[in-house]
Amino acid sequence: MVRVLDMVEPFLHFLPEVEKPKQKQSVSDRLLWSALALFIFLVCCQIPVFGIRPKPGSDPFYWMRVILASNKGTLMELGISPIVTASLIMQLLQGARILTMDDENPRDRKLFAGAQKLFGLVITFVEAFAYVMSGMYGDLSDVGIVMAFLIIFQLMFAGVICVLLDELLQKGYGFGSGISLFISTSICETIVWKAFSPFTMNTGRGTEFEGAIIALFQQLLQSPNKMRALRDAFYRPHLPNIINLLATFLVFLVVIFFQGFAVKVPLVHQQTKQAAPQPIKLFYTSNMPIILQTSLVSNLYFISQVLYNRFPSNIFINLLGKWEQPGYSSTGFGGSVPVSGLAYYVSPPQSFADCMDDPLHVLFYMTFILTACAMLSKSWIGISKQAPRDVAAQWSAQGLVLPGYSGTSPEFLQSHLEKYIPTAAALGGVCIGALTILADFLGAIGSGTGILLAVGFIYQYREQLEAEGLKGLPGFLGGRM
Repeated sequence: MVRVLDMVEPFLHFLPEVEKPKQKQSVSDRLLWSALALFIFLVCCQIPVFGIRPKPGSDPFYWMRVILASNKGTLMELGISPIVTASLIMQLLQGARILTMDDENPRDRKLFAGAQKLFGLVITFVEAFAYVMSGMYGDLSDVGIVMAFLIIFQLMFAGVICVLLDELLQKGYGFGSGISLFISTSICETIVWKAFSPFTMNTGRGTEFEGAIIALFQQLLQSPNKMRALRDAFYRPHLPNIINLLATFLVFLVVIFFQGFAVKVPLVHQQTKQAAPQPIKLFYTSNMPIILQTSLVSNLYFISQVLYNRFPSNIFINLLGKWEQPGYSSTGFGGSVPVSGLAYYVSPPQSFADCMDDPLHVLFYMTFILTACAMLSKSWIGISKQAPRDVAAQWSAQGLVLPGYSGTSPEFLQSHLEKYIPTAAALGGVCIGALTILADFLGAIGSGTGILLAVGFIYQYREQLEAEGLKGLPGFLGGRM
């Protein structure tokens, strides 16, 4: 019987591939490779796509860019969207047993990786084609057929680069994955930019700097009333302010604090009886609940905006979401905002005044975030093979048993893990949702979702570097972190 996965094998010879390193790279080399991959990605984020004629107005994909590390109008317009989408769909297909593979079989692992890469490139082409055909880069009649294909080629080329950079890191040349590195950098870049941006804009109160810290010094130097200048710098609306900046650092500290929460299952090696406790973290499914939830909401935003722009008077479209464009926007993209409908109620309140004006919005938003994150987290453990049955089988294969039970079966260990893992997944999802709500209500820069993703990925890098022992690093980086 031919499996779906076997159908990918003829295409493997045509897929671009990064060969595994012939010997294990030193920590210093891996840091250099990671820095090089990040440099290439950031350069691509600044190179504009040749031949585009963008229309003025809202950016329908603005809400997705924070988790997709994309930059409007550049080669990285699609960001890591194809990689993330392909990875999630492949995980779902595997969890639904549509794709069957043996994790211990090298051929199956190679076929699965090839299928994911092929799927990512296909999604890159489909998204690039949709961008051009939808008129995001100008009317097709103005752009021309030849230039339209050239634009698609540029986005495809950038997509291949993104896939190869991700593969470069995952195959041992660097640390982590391209997804985690690029998302973390994109979010941290946003926070730094909102703090120190030298761009100016007229908000109706005169010309102001976008960067919160630069605006603080501007207010203190120009205003004769220093107390009023401080108040404006700390609480100015619609643009980043000092309170937003302080809230961002506060949320960073809170997320880092919760990252260390874990329950240790007391296990021992069956042969040596040496203790080998295994931690079950509070954030058991890491950032996946918020990534899935944000992807779901972002696609709702996109569909709602497209339909509303085409059928603004349709009552059913208005129930899905009604959008308006503010007079100015600190995003620089003129991003529309939902003002009613489902899209409005699943979006975070923009300020404390919004919370007071519409408490129903706040209540619906909180209930949606907490419920969605808990359910998605609990569902993900089965899809990603992190369920009690899978973990028990892994630990048993490693010869780990509960103390006092020398011949513990996987089924017995599974029943023991049933007390911990589902609870940790659901509770961790609720905590992630609560932290997202807290960050959004405090007005943290980069959004609660962005901060959670950045801290989670940075924490994973820290753990990976600690596991490596930081051997081979220069003296100022050596030692334990």
